Amino acid sequence: MTEIPVPPWRKTRKVSAPRTVLSRDLIVATGLRVVDAEGLEALSMRRVAQELGTGPASLYAHVANKEELLDLMYDEVVGEIHVPEPEPERWLEQLREMVLDAFRVFSAHADIARVGLAGIPTGPNALRVAEGQLAVMLAGGVPPGAAALMIDRLGLYVCSDAYEGSLYVNRQRGSGKDLASFLGEFFGQIAAFYRSLPADRFPNIVAHVDTLMAANGTERFEFGLDLLLRGLASHVQDVGPTTKG
Repeated sequence: MTEIPVPPWRKTRKVSAPRTVLSRDLIVATGLRVVDAEGLEALSMRRVAQELGTGPASLYAHVANKEELLDLMYDEVVGEIHVPEPEPERWLEQLREMVLDAFRVFSAHADIARVGLAGIPTGPNALRVAEGQLAVMLAGGVPPGAAALMIDRLGLYVCSDAYEGSLYVNRQRGSGKDLASFLGEFFGQIAAFYRSLPADRFPNIVAHVDTLMAANGTERFEFGLDLLLRGLASHVQDVGPTTKG
């Protein structure tokens, strides 16, 4: 049926789009979307508000400030890390899997790992991961003191390595090249520079350039992780069966 036109003396009323209902979860998710795409330097309360089509003042009813938003975003990312039920007979393998998963998760979220540096687990997800790591280590016979120190060392190792990786990504964004091309060119230049060094002053570097440049980031991370775990395992004392006299 043909629609009847509106009489010219009547004003048509524009129907505005419904306003976004703000929540802490939505603000955190929006902040993460900004960081994933552009890195931490692009994040501000004003930028998040713009993404949500509102003003910065409206965010403060849900998040106290940028620092709290960063903490919430970090804990949201930590929530992606898988925490297994402890299996005493494979505790070292489980711990290794947890750390590798953490490295994968942080590496997938730009430079959010920077927030974890100089941080202590207080968010629900960070506490969940710390509790899980502690449970796995204690189940494997690691003394509580060594397990407590290892939680701190593993967190620092993961965050610092993932953050360093994000710095290369930040440089790549500014170069206008895809990541593979940027890294290939960057490390190719480093290798060429090493080969040009005077062999009489740097004989070992010049002789082992290919070896020095061979491993990728994940391989280097796993190498360091295995050294840490090997040291941790040395704290476990096997307790054999006792005999009654």
